[in-house]
Amino acid sequence: MTEGSKRDRSVPLGPSTTLGRVASVKSLMRLVRHAVSAGKTGLVIANGSAGTVHLGEERRCYPETVLRQAVSLGLVTRAAGLVQASTEARNFLRRALAAAGMEGEGGFAGQHGEIVRTAVEIDGARQQVCRNLDDTPLSSLARLKDKAGAPFFPSEALGAGERLLDDFTRGQLQPRITSSWEPRLSSRGKGEAGGLADIAASALEARRRFGRAMEAMGPELSGVAADVCCFGKGLELVERERQWPVRSAKLMLRTALLALARHYAPQPRHAPRRHAHHWGTEDFRPTAEAYGSSGPS
Repeated sequence: MTEGSKRDRSVPLGPSTTLGRVASVKSLMRLVRHAVSAGKTGLVIANGSAGTVHLGEERRCYPETVLRQAVSLGLVTRAAGLVQASTEARNFLRRALAAAGMEGEGGFAGQHGEIVRTAVEIDGARQQVCRNLDDTPLSSLARLKDKAGAPFFPSEALGAGERLLDDFTRGQLQPRITSSWEPRLSSRGKGEAGGLADIAASALEARRRFGRAMEAMGPELSGVAADVCCFGKGLELVERERQWPVRSAKLMLRTALLALARHYAPQPRHAPRRHAHHWGTEDFRPTAEAYGSSGPS
């Protein structure tokens, strides 16, 4: 058997295919969970009766067909009288558990994201839907904490980053990564301007907002904000590309997002005037003459 065929057999498919072919999904999950809990020690195999096997010190009973199915899917290995969990076993469990409460191929989203159930209003009715909390580059940054246990990125900073991403997306500023199927000969008439004239007004306005936001952060901070919020780069990658010290990107990003938050929600220009103060010693007492009064005549 070639290495490629082993790799194809060891990768479990999605919940709509693999889980539908398995004779007993619950028995398979129970076996895989048992093997994962045993760790590197593995489970000792003992023959049972009528096509069953006993695994581990507890001698839990499983059908022989379920064990063969787990081996064929690459979830466990069977050698020298032991059953051991493979590297794909934990991923299979996460997909199967996530697929139990989700539809279609949602098991893979549950494996790589943080899925929660929430209620939204659709066509005037409240419905239960699944929401991935890691759907944006800033979702994982919201879980960072400082030494005191408080969020490292304030809520207004994260909101400003999400707003920057919205303008970046609506402005169609993403670089093209596929072939362009637009005709080479433009449909506009002779003498008509091209370029920005072919973009919708909403996209143009989003580009203007994005440009003003980048100018508000300045050239020193706008780059890291665009890399993380718009292009989805990780903090470690930003540090390597810019040759920054370790754990410095999150400080620069925090500063950039706070500056961006002030741009989106500026403070009022006319601050209340402060009352004038008069400095004096402890035994100082004001006199009437100091306030323009001559006193009693």
